[in-house]
Amino acid sequence: MNPRRLIALTRAGIMESLHFRLGIFVTLFANLIYLVLVYYLWKAIYDSSGTDVVNGMTFTDTMIYLILATALFNFLEMFVVWDMSRSIQSGKIVLDLLKPMRFRIYTFWSYSGSHVVQFVLTFIPTFIVVMIVTGGAIKMGINLLWFVIATVFALIINYSIEMMVAPICLYTESTWGINIVKETIVLLLSGASIPLAFFPEKVRMIVDYLPFRAVYDIPLTMLLGKNGSDTPEGLLKMFGLQLAWILILTVAGNLFWNHAVKKITVNGG
Repeated sequence: MNPRRLIALTRAGIMESLHFRLGIFVTLFANLIYLVLVYYLWKAIYDSSGTDVVNGMTFTDTMIYLILATALFNFLEMFVVWDMSRSIQSGKIVLDLLKPMRFRIYTFWSYSGSHVVQFVLTFIPTFIVVMIVTGGAIKMGINLLWFVIATVFALIINYSIEMMVAPICLYTESTWGINIVKETIVLLLSGASIPLAFFPEKVRMIVDYLPFRAVYDIPLTMLLGKNGSDTPEGLLKMFGLQLAWILILTVAGNLFWNHAVKKITVNGG
């Protein structure tokens, strides 16, 4: 695997993302509206609860978590399923398969440029604003390093989940409904929509060991220093869960892809 090829893909992705600058601003504006709605929704929940702490989280804790989860979602989001579906329908996937690079590696790195742009233009500014508004509620220390490592692992897991769903396109040639269900499940069970602390205890026990939590909840938990993430035991458990799912999803995804790619048909061919 030539590093120059990977760097070239990243550079091309950055240039492509910056070319569509209006799309970035539209996304930021849509997120602002979403966060305003989230603010008033959770404010009403806490006001009606009659207490300042719900399930171990204050209103400020909840808002910080959800704001950063939204910014992290923009950074980690991929459109592998949508892109593969269109590639199959147009026949472009044949050209992608003929490239001198494994399809899964090429697809992953083709999104790397947009990840860099989204991280710089959305997550970092959001994090700075949160720090200013909350007066430095998030501690700045070794937790930042753990957050970066966990986010890289989360990126790989999120891509692996995408690549578990995307090959279904090779059988159906359309996965709109399946992809919507996948996105809903990931956003709900990862903590991106509702902090996992608000889940019923029995449901939480199951969700804690699913791969979805490793995408958003674990990086944010490490960043905020919650749930034992500031202890060696807690860090080992969280990183162990991420690494385990990276291995499981990568192996399963490769096996599924190798089987599914044999079913490819383009224009009836």
